[in-house]
Amino acid sequence: MNGVNVPALVVFLLFFALVTVMGFLASRWRRADDAQHLDEWGLGGRSFGTWITWFLLGGDLYTAYTFVAVPAAVYATGAAGFFAVPYTIIAYPLVFLFLPRLWSVSRVHGYVTPADFVRGRYGSRPLSLVVALTGILATMPYIALQLVGIQAVLDVLGVGGGENANWFVKDLPLFIAFGVLAAYTYSSGLRAPALIAFVKDTLIYIVIIVAVIYIPMRLGGYGHIFDAVGEKFSAPKAAGSLTVPENKQWTYATLALGSAMALFMYPHSVTGVLASKSRNTVRRNMAIMPAYSLMLGLLALLGFMAIAAGVGKGDKKFNTQLSVPQLFENMFPDWFTGVAFAAIGIGALVPAAIMSIAAANLFTRNVYKEYLKPTATPADETRVAKLASLLVKVGALVFVLTMDKQAAINLQLLGGLWILQTFVSIVGGLFTRWFHHWALFAGWAAGMVYGTWQAYGLASPATKHFGGNATEIPGIGELGYIGLTAFVLNLLVSVVLTVVLRALKAPESPDETRPGDYSAETGDEELKNAPEPVAAH
Repeated sequence: MNGVNVPALVVFLLFFALVTVMGFLASRWRRADDAQHLDEWGLGGRSFGTWITWFLLGGDLYTAYTFVAVPAAVYATGAAGFFAVPYTIIAYPLVFLFLPRLWSVSRVHGYVTPADFVRGRYGSRPLSLVVALTGILATMPYIALQLVGIQAVLDVLGVGGGENANWFVKDLPLFIAFGVLAAYTYSSGLRAPALIAFVKDTLIYIVIIVAVIYIPMRLGGYGHIFDAVGEKFSAPKAAGSLTVPENKQWTYATLALGSAMALFMYPHSVTGVLASKSRNTVRRNMAIMPAYSLMLGLLALLGFMAIAAGVGKGDKKFNTQLSVPQLFENMFPDWFTGVAFAAIGIGALVPAAIMSIAAANLFTRNVYKEYLKPTATPADETRVAKLASLLVKVGALVFVLTMDKQAAINLQLLGGLWILQTFVSIVGGLFTRWFHHWALFAGWAAGMVYGTWQAYGLASPATKHFGGNATEIPGIGELGYIGLTAFVLNLLVSVVLTVVLRALKAPESPDETRPGDYSAETGDEELKNAPEPVAAH
């Protein structure tokens, strides 16, 4: 095992063993009277309070790939890599407006997924189906990237026998991590990542706070760090800059706005919200989640520290995704390197578990029960969801092992574009029933086709297609985020066709929700006194 950082590996394995035990014990935590119900397995019994939800959403949204990719982008491009910070700042005030409404109507009607809500609001099976399939499609590469994050840590630890080892030995640690993740997710459902998120987020906060104090001390202070960064980006033919160039400012702004709008359209984000026990829990979390944005800003600075530390300097083939793991190994004592790598590794397991559960919920409720077995019992739903979560993780593992890592990154960027096209149906439906369901379907299709076509035509040094996320905005002439342009097209098509269909008096489908459903509180007494709602689909 040449090149293995043994002390770091031992610490890493100890934390990995701890969260594995916690994952399996989670099935006994807040044990339900009826565990064979999708609300229990897939939403943790809808019982999580403010702090559990805060840790769960933090573990869900701030992933191992965030830990690796954000500072890697800053390391490679400079100021442009900071776009993740403003987009999270924009996101929470935005979603504060509509997530409490989604929680309330979902609690009243027993909705488990966003597609459940779309089905109930618009009475449209096709629209509900495409929302569900878009969610699954966008989530798959996101799960794959969590495994890429684990691989980055294992590579720096020296585990796997090196580049010359056969494929099985090289990927065996990843197989083991995948097997453990699959087992405790199957057993404990959403309770497992909710419990493990406490460890994950605590470790991340500790590592970031230590890093932003200790590493600059070793590098001669922040003044020296920024001098080194300025020297790199002022060099001729530098790949990035310390400020966003004028010709990329529209790209920066539209990418931040589009990403903010897409963040809580992802099924795993909605799953964390619907697991909350009250509407007030959701509101409080949207108020305190910006604490993670502060952490994200500090995390981004690690990219500059890696430049000052000389990580990858002179190596034209250096993988920028390894910049932070390599920085930690170079700067920290071996034992604390193990703590830092454990934070990244566990930071992959928590969101991967939530994502696979969210995708399984979508398949079970909106494909299996809606189309394959309408008579499915709650026990049937839970059994199918458990199996679907396994298949989703297997698909992500195959994706990572058989495709180029750049392809995984490109498809994750494409996933953000795709999931943004569900915004009109979901958020629009939370405030108005004006849109016609066939107009929304057509708008979704227009946004998906246009966005995918535009992204397919973009090349980069690493790939011929899907090599970027920005192209010229029609009518403006500036480069902007394709996903946001596709969203605008989606909205325009939805509005115009709704006007046309209403003028033609096209038949409407029934809406099973009521105005009061969107402001229902915790609900136990309120729901008992409310008129019996139509059963969720």
